[in-house]
Amino acid sequence: INGTHRIRPDGSAVQKFDAPKATLMSYIIKGILSRQLPWGLVLLGVMIAIVLEMSGIPSLAFAVGVYLPLASSSPIFIGGMIRWLVDRYLRREKFRDKDLTREELVAEGDKSSGVLLASGYIAGGALAGIVIAIMQGVPSLAVYSTRVEEWSTAHNPFFHGPSANLLALIPFTVLMVLLYLVGRDRLLAAKTIAR
Repeated sequence: INGTHRIRPDGSAVQKFDAPKATLMSYIIKGILSRQLPWGLVLLGVMIAIVLEMSGIPSLAFAVGVYLPLASSSPIFIGGMIRWLVDRYLRREKFRDKDLTREELVAEGDKSSGVLLASGYIAGGALAGIVIAIMQGVPSLAVYSTRVEEWSTAHNPFFHGPSANLLALIPFTVLMVLLYLVGRDRLLAAKTIAR
């Protein structure tokens, strides 16, 4: 899983899974311990962070966007856009009669069912990644994954090529619409308790 072994004892290839955070931390630790850390780049990063903060841009969010691969940062960006749309709706429709400060509006938005659903998406994605890694790492389970891949290659025209990306957009779009509707309390709205 971590790329140490390339071939299993039975001769089959091991699929390597990306771990960008772990890789970055290992480079930093190795650089500090071997005294080979490029301090010029570290100081450049510090200066960029200072300029970003002085400009009102959160440096941590910017750094995560730069650091993560596009496949990881695109869903984060789209989730942020959905949150922005939901917050805009809440300000315009739900809280227009209330005189709330910006902090109170953010706090109200954080109580949204959409935030809970988005957290579930993140946790579910992490758990699915763990299950997939275990299935690839355990030879007896990797057989099932290989069988599914062979069947899909033979019978599913959407398994490879550009059409595979189009097929993946369908469930992604469904999840985006579901998140938007839940955030606006159109679906799965929390029931209010009368006092």
